[in-house]
Amino acid sequence: MALKNRLAGHTNSYHTHSLEAALEGIAAAGYRYVELTAVRGWTEHVPLDADARTLGRIQRMLNTLGLIPVSLSGHSDLTTTEGLELGLMALDLCDRMGISIMNTAIGGHYSEQEDEAAFMGNIFKLADRAAELDIQLGIEIHGEITNSAKNAIPVINKINRKNVRINYDTANVTFYSGALAVDDLPLAIPYMVHCHLKDHIGGARDWNFPAVGEGQIDFKQVLAIMEQGGYTGPLSVEIEFTGDPWPPVAEVNRAMKSAYQHLVSLGLS
Repeated sequence: MALKNRLAGHTNSYHTHSLEAALEGIAAAGYRYVELTAVRGWTEHVPLDADARTLGRIQRMLNTLGLIPVSLSGHSDLTTTEGLELGLMALDLCDRMGISIMNTAIGGHYSEQEDEAAFMGNIFKLADRAAELDIQLGIEIHGEITNSAKNAIPVINKINRKNVRINYDTANVTFYSGALAVDDLPLAIPYMVHCHLKDHIGGARDWNFPAVGEGQIDFKQVLAIMEQGGYTGPLSVEIEFTGDPWPPVAEVNRAMKSAYQHLVSLGLS
């Protein structure tokens, strides 16, 4: 197996640490690509309202470290007017930074008691603006309504926009639905624009997301499913540990490097 998907480190893995620490750790671990995080109220590595000077400083950091951004995590509660406005701001940020994929979720970071009708009332405005900017939206396997490919696909089909696809998450599918990625992932492949490679220990609602290769998910099988299905989009490594308090930056660096080395050993390059 020699998959050529762009392998990124997700700055959300450095949730309580600075963007500088995140980018330095991701680059030192071996990644050449990065998923940046701009989630208001959670991980604000890139401010949604960043001015040109701030974005210039971030771009210089990326250039110095040899990192290329492939996606932006721009989650907001798309069932609300405020969340829609934040989503539009995230799209503008993508446009200004030259990023072509924005990941989001129906109910934002927390995604509890989601209102599908309210989401459907907002998603078309977000999708149409994304299309104007030539940006693809990745609706994450996350929350209640899109907690698995099985449940997300009808939503994607209902939206019926070519630029609205699935951001698959190999651990969230178990955390939110109890299903296993190796069983659910084959359904998602034709709809995927992006994938979070995230490991997991436990069952539904067990917040334990260790470094890739240190949990229970069979990533050799996951990558084989992607290869067989012809998925060529970005893969982003996300580690969320056991939640707050977040580990020290040295442990996050170790976990990110361990994940990178494990995935390279499985054929990613």
